[in-house]
Amino acid sequence: MRLVITRDADEMHELAAELIASEIRSKPDAVVVPAMGNTPMGAYRRLAEMKQEGELDTSQIRVCQLDEYLGVSDDDPRSLYGWLRRSFLDPLGIPPSRVNRFHGDACDIERECQEYDRTVEAWGGYDLVILGLGPNGHLGFNEPPSDSAAPTRAVELTEASLESNATYWGDIERVPRRALTAGMTQLLAARKILLLASGRHKREILRKALQGQITPEVPASYLQGLTQVTVLADREAWGR
Repeated sequence: MRLVITRDADEMHELAAELIASEIRSKPDAVVVPAMGNTPMGAYRRLAEMKQEGELDTSQIRVCQLDEYLGVSDDDPRSLYGWLRRSFLDPLGIPPSRVNRFHGDACDIERECQEYDRTVEAWGGYDLVILGLGPNGHLGFNEPPSDSAAPTRAVELTEASLESNATYWGDIERVPRRALTAGMTQLLAARKILLLASGRHKREILRKALQGQITPEVPASYLQGLTQVTVLADREAWGR
């Protein structure tokens, strides 16, 4: 694991974008898994600028969705696929044919997860996973307890995740209680993992994830010791 502490969130976004762009340049058809949430948005905006300025060719990359709320359709404002499309796919010119996604309104959840995993396997696995850090240490929606063998599946969201996501949708009652998530097995097998953490509110869980006991109660702790992991954290998130 490599840990890089940046001066602030802006520097973290710039460095994250450079690292992501470097991976795409080295493998133009890379399979990328972009997390949603506020933390990586600055990096995605910088990637879009690189594309517009002719510094980055995204015409071949493939994208796998990290997670999705259950019970929401594409036209629901809470749809994480909709957020992914607005913040990553459309700005980088990635068509639906190169996206392996979750359908939040799927009737057969088991089949939805199996089809997602089959596509991941057919594409050769993840090349780059971009992750945020949940308030309880979750990765994607792998809520605690989730060990390193947790599969792609439907999960019940914890109270910590409901409260955290309420900031996006205005009220905790609007946050769906269940979600689909790429499994820990798939995420930890990625050839490169980039974890981003910003803000003082992430300080305690970031320390637990990187320096605490490796435990299913903090799923992000399984990143410890993996040589393919880079952690970018700003000063507010890391502290002294």
